[in-house]
Amino acid sequence: MSTETDSAPALPVRPLPASSYFASRPPQPPRPPQSPLPPRPPRPPHVPQPAGGRGGSARTLTAAACLVLGLGLIGGAVAGSWLADGTGGGTAAERAFTRGGTLWRTVPVDELFPPALRGDAAGPGGAERQWTRIGVAPDSGCEEAFDPLLEKALAPVGCARLLRATYTDATSTAVTTVGLLVTSADSRGMRDLRRRFADERLDERTDLMPRPYAPRGTVAERFGAAQRASWSVSVLTDAPAVVYAVTGFADGRTGTPPQPAALATRPGATTAPAQAGLGHEAAALAGRVEAGFRRALRGSGREDAR
Repeated sequence: MSTETDSAPALPVRPLPASSYFASRPPQPPRPPQSPLPPRPPRPPHVPQPAGGRGGSARTLTAAACLVLGLGLIGGAVAGSWLADGTGGGTAAERAFTRGGTLWRTVPVDELFPPALRGDAAGPGGAERQWTRIGVAPDSGCEEAFDPLLEKALAPVGCARLLRATYTDATSTAVTTVGLLVTSADSRGMRDLRRRFADERLDERTDLMPRPYAPRGTVAERFGAAQRASWSVSVLTDAPAVVYAVTGFADGRTGTPPQPAALATRPGATTAPAQAGLGHEAAALAGRVEAGFRRALRGSGREDAR
């Protein structure tokens, strides 16, 4: 890029006269005179209001309304907190879950395991069933109550208490042990266990069966692990509990391939447990004990609310 400047002489610039632009415009007619604006009215003199006058009353009413509204909001919050928390144990569902872990201490055994039970349409083909309780085991831990793999599967929720009773049908040909395992898990632990049982179908595996309780001197005294023919396991999530039932023949026979109640109760099932109605026995008795446990749980909630 060149840095040299042009050597041509600059042309002279003639300035225009200062009045040349304005002199070229034609003369403009004069503007008509504008009417003046009306004068602003004078401001009225300030008259002070008495302390108990209208302005003071309005402010007083406004303050009172705000006070009432504030008290109402505070009262509503307190009432909502009381309804939600009750005695400080959380929501109603959380309090019910907590009560489920200690219910066995206060509910009579006849309420959890009634001396007699009846099931309309509880047998194969909708047949009626009746059961009589023939023994109640002392409440205990879970030692020797389950097959090893079932015990391992239940281990994450713990074993706070185990309650068991054994029933026989009206003909004394079938015997069923029903158990209520009270766990030490929280609601999340119970949900996780239920999900695992459902996803892995643990309640259908023959190597994960509960063991029977065989009271001596009854028709169930020969009811051992080898006599098990059908069973049911139900994991609750609204209470820390697992309800189960296991059924077999009262005559002590062996060699019957066990089948879970969920399969033995299907229409058209032809296995020995299905034909003998043992799957129906296990499912019906477990269902009735579970329903009784829930009734007792609701009853305890009403007692606490009084």
